Order: sequence, then C-alpha cells, then structure tokens
Amino acid sequence: MSQVARVIDAMGQPCPMPLLMLKRALKQQAAGQWILKSSDPHSQTDVSRYCALHDFQCDVVQISAQEFHYHIET
Repeated sequence: MSQVARVIDAMGQPCPMPLLMLKRALKQQAAGQWILKSSDPHSQTDVSRYCALHDFQCDVVQISAQEFHYHIET
C-alpha cells in the first residue's frame, strides 16, 4: 500500500524558512514521505544538504523558475 506524501507549503518564504518548516514537520512525525514546495532557489542547497546529512532520499523537481518541489522520503 502506497503512503500519501504530506505537503509542506513554503511558497513565498525566504531562506532559511523552507528548511526550518521541513525540520519542524519532521520533528512532529519523522517517518514518511514529504513534498516541500518552495519558491526560494537557495532552498535547493539547504534542503539537499540536510537530506544528505540525514540519509533521506530527496528528489528535486523544478516546476517553474520560481517553484521547486522536493520529494523527500525519510
């Protein structure tokens, strides 16, 4: 059975808020699948490094010039 990904909407939030919002969500429920939506291009570095540090799978999809979706599995 496939698990439904929880969505974290950080659109319009400047760096480092997308990463902080991800950390807050993971603190509440660490295991699972997440989609982090961000409009900050700098979030790509922050989120990718954080996921690599914690051995989370992270795939980045650039939806447009101002929208990035991070598919994270913990």
